Amino acid sequence: MKRNIKSLLKFFLLSAVTVVFTVLVFRIFKSKQYPQHSIFDNRINGQEPLAPEDAILLVDNEKIDWQDYEQIKTDSLRKGPGEQGKPAFLSSSETKNYDKLYKVNGFNAALSDKIALDRAVPDIRHPGCKDKKYLKNLPTVSVIVPFHNEHWTTLLRTATSVVKRSPPHLLKEVILVDDFSTKEFSKKPLDDYLAANLSKVRAIHLPERSGLIRARLAGAREATADVLIFLDSHTEANINWLPPLLEPIAQDYRTCVCPFIDVIQYETFEYRAQDEGARGAFDWEFFYKRLPLLPEDLQHPTEPFKSPVMAGGLFAISRKFFWELDGYDEGLDIWGGEQYELSFKIWQCGGQMYDAPCSRVGHIYRKFAPFPNPGKGDFVGRNYRRVAEVWMDEYAQYLYMRRPHYKNIDPGDLSKQKALRERLHCKPFKWFMENIAFDLPLKYPPIEPGDFGVGEATPELCVDSGFKERDQVVGLSECISDTKKKGEQNFTLTWHKDLRVKGKSLCLDVSDPNDKADVALYPCHGMKGNQYWKYDVEKQWFKHGGNSRCLDCDPGQKRLYVRSCDESSRTQKWRFENVNLTMIADWENIGVQ
Repeated sequence: MKRNIKSLLKFFLLSAVTVVFTVLVFRIFKSKQYPQHSIFDNRINGQEPLAPEDAILLVDNEKIDWQDYEQIKTDSLRKGPGEQGKPAFLSSSETKNYDKLYKVNGFNAALSDKIALDRAVPDIRHPGCKDKKYLKNLPTVSVIVPFHNEHWTTLLRTATSVVKRSPPHLLKEVILVDDFSTKEFSKKPLDDYLAANLSKVRAIHLPERSGLIRARLAGAREATADVLIFLDSHTEANINWLPPLLEPIAQDYRTCVCPFIDVIQYETFEYRAQDEGARGAFDWEFFYKRLPLLPEDLQHPTEPFKSPVMAGGLFAISRKFFWELDGYDEGLDIWGGEQYELSFKIWQCGGQMYDAPCSRVGHIYRKFAPFPNPGKGDFVGRNYRRVAEVWMDEYAQYLYMRRPHYKNIDPGDLSKQKALRERLHCKPFKWFMENIAFDLPLKYPPIEPGDFGVGEATPELCVDSGFKERDQVVGLSECISDTKKKGEQNFTLTWHKDLRVKGKSLCLDVSDPNDKADVALYPCHGMKGNQYWKYDVEKQWFKHGGNSRCLDCDPGQKRLYVRSCDESSRTQKWRFENVNLTMIADWENIGVQ
């Protein structure tokens, strides 16, 4: 009997050990396959962990469908001006305040007032996004929206879209940071409206004009959630925008994630896709540029992909990591350069940055900036100098080669920023260029080739951009050299093989494939496509795109367009003032990517 009891005890003991061993092996195997940790758990970096109350422990890898199907169905039935992101228009009786509001906002604010604050927007995500699931346990969010004299309805539509399209238990708060606005509704009327209609949204009012950068910092200091999301004040969050931003941060707190930024057209408020993604970059004058997606990114169109720099003010970052990096450099004034400073800092100091294709946010690109210069001199140049001196090492010389006067700008005290770089053991800029932005020099060489040509382009009249901005059609006018009138008639056929308005980052762009397609201005992207032009010296043609169409015009109507190349056409022959024949002869070997 005793022998049987001993045998049973041994059996149960062996079974218990086996079960415990199996569970441990399973957990180890699972953790290696899917490493999970808190976004605030420093143990992954060999440091002491924070207090338990500061940690969000992801206990498993369960993923769920976060989409609000009831809301999606309700929105699909909505009708009215601007609903479903369709273009809207003012009737003749509604245009009374059009000009007045346009001048102070740079977009059709009168039309904005006609469109519902909670309008439905089109779901233009990649089809695969609709099937994606995300971690069940995601961090909470504080959305920070700085503004200065933003129009009433565009500001409220920003806040409303965030509240409407965010899971309630993830959205802790929306903080509108009033950067000393002078519009009356930005004060008590705004506070009263928020209290009555948007309980999760509050405004803080800065006592003096601080500029975009410091306004963002002020909002970040007020935030209490795990993740900070910064948005501009004339944006609209799209369907299920939040989980794709949060999952990479939940998996590694030293991650910054940017949404895809769609276009809300400034005149009609049409909501449309900008494109299907590219990696953020810069040229050596610090104009924001883009690099093509890598082959592995193209194979997974719904997955986040690494990007060297962010486009600007729309991004998500853990509060912990943001303050580990000391936020933005407080020495940066007003706006300009902050996206480069933070991007370099993220990558060089142990973090990573992604764009999330399944998170989309619409943004109004103003026709013009309505705000006057704040009277602080070349604050953008000073900001660029600070960024270059702290983060770019020997590569700063390439910025100064293009902007020599930056060397004469006093960048102010840099000791705090340099001490931060040393304390965090941040990598050199050469590491960033070789490992993160490794293909940038191919597209934007530190030392560029010359241009193929520069000057007026004319058969009789001259191509004239007429001081117009993006999306506006280019035409013809009498040549300035003949009349001494004002105009913009100097164009550069650059080594990127695009035609640029001299002194601007605007290119001649043709997106319409039809005959007699208009030529419009669009920000230069250096990726050929709609902006590809080649000058045929012998035939005096400006060939567009795949060389089957040529630049043409109607001198009587002063209209410019492209159509099929025709050797008998006099209006397709363009005299280009200063052509570099040596470079033209070597066309195929220049700008190869």
